[in-house]
Amino acid sequence: MSDIVITGMGVISALGCGVEATVDRLIRSESGVGRLRYLKTVHKEIPVAEVPFSDDDLRKMLGIADGVSITRTSLLGRVALREAVAMGQLKGLGDQRVAFISGTTVGGMEKSEQFYKDFLENDSRNEYIALHDCGACTDMIGREYTGKISMQTTISTACSSAANAIIYGADLLRTGRADLVIAGGTECLSKFHLDGFNTLMILDNEPCKPFDKNRHGLNLGEGAAYVVMESREHAEQRGVQPICQLTGYANRCDAYHQTASSPEGEGAFRAMQAALQSAQLQPGDIDYINAHGTGTPNNDESEGKAMMRVFGDKVPLVSSTKAYTGHPTSAAGAIESVISILALTRNFVPANLNFSEKIDSLNFTPVTQVLTDVELKHVLCNSFGFGGNDSSCIFSKIS
Repeated sequence: MSDIVITGMGVISALGCGVEATVDRLIRSESGVGRLRYLKTVHKEIPVAEVPFSDDDLRKMLGIADGVSITRTSLLGRVALREAVAMGQLKGLGDQRVAFISGTTVGGMEKSEQFYKDFLENDSRNEYIALHDCGACTDMIGREYTGKISMQTTISTACSSAANAIIYGADLLRTGRADLVIAGGTECLSKFHLDGFNTLMILDNEPCKPFDKNRHGLNLGEGAAYVVMESREHAEQRGVQPICQLTGYANRCDAYHQTASSPEGEGAFRAMQAALQSAQLQPGDIDYINAHGTGTPNNDESEGKAMMRVFGDKVPLVSSTKAYTGHPTSAAGAIESVISILALTRNFVPANLNFSEKIDSLNFTPVTQVLTDVELKHVLCNSFGFGGNDSSCIFSKIS
């Protein structure tokens, strides 16, 4: 099996729509975290990172008529998928076996919340009942791709969903079950999200401060991203220039707690270690880590300790980009994979915003100012979910 390469990608988040908008905001260290605009909730005091477009705006972008029933999760996914398909030059593939793997957890829940009383009282919005589940969202997003999808499935492992979609897609390629894979994830904000995380008391009432000693919690976000993956040989046959390689990946689960990471980051440690082994790389080969870095007291110390276990006293450049995009939960692994690929190919390291003081138990501090003209060869991207479902992917420059 030849190398797995990335040949296309698409993204939408609080930073804006598309790859170029994302790079621009990251280079300028401009956060997308702010006050609620679109989610209908009484909790206007909680900062979030909403995609800066209403459902009507997204419909217009996609050319979807007002009468067509579709959820915000699906709208975000279709925008990201459109960019990935265009960049990956996926038109006219004939009978190629194309797999579409999408991660989400909320699915169409935000519409179910909005129209729940209608479901009970007047039957005027019943079409959204069928769009509630995660698989229905994947189906609706997949329709954006006008070619033939030979396999389609949904991954739902909370905050590691999109990373696991990429990992599963890579396994499909390595085992010869697909010729080409579109993988990633999508998630919109919902009251379920906001109220649930608020109940867990892990939301920050100010912009989040990943890896800071005085961090108080996360800011929720939303968005979508997908990458196009195929073997190097397949890309060459199609005449498509690879963007980078997916050289290593792994998923491990420590099952320490329903929502908390283990104190020493056992699952995170095993995921990073196994990803390095998968890539046949040494810890010293990693130039930058895009950390899961949610800004919660538990996650950042646990992930930091796991990094120390892997890299010792030579932890690479590290930053969390969740102070830009918020925590897009199930879409995080895909959005941050795209950011990692952009850092790798555009030779920059995003700043870890809002940092002021090092965590006492850690031997490193994150990157606090954006670094440009930095030669990166291998980037590690972490995505960790509830229950200790931890995934790491390594993206490398084409060799």
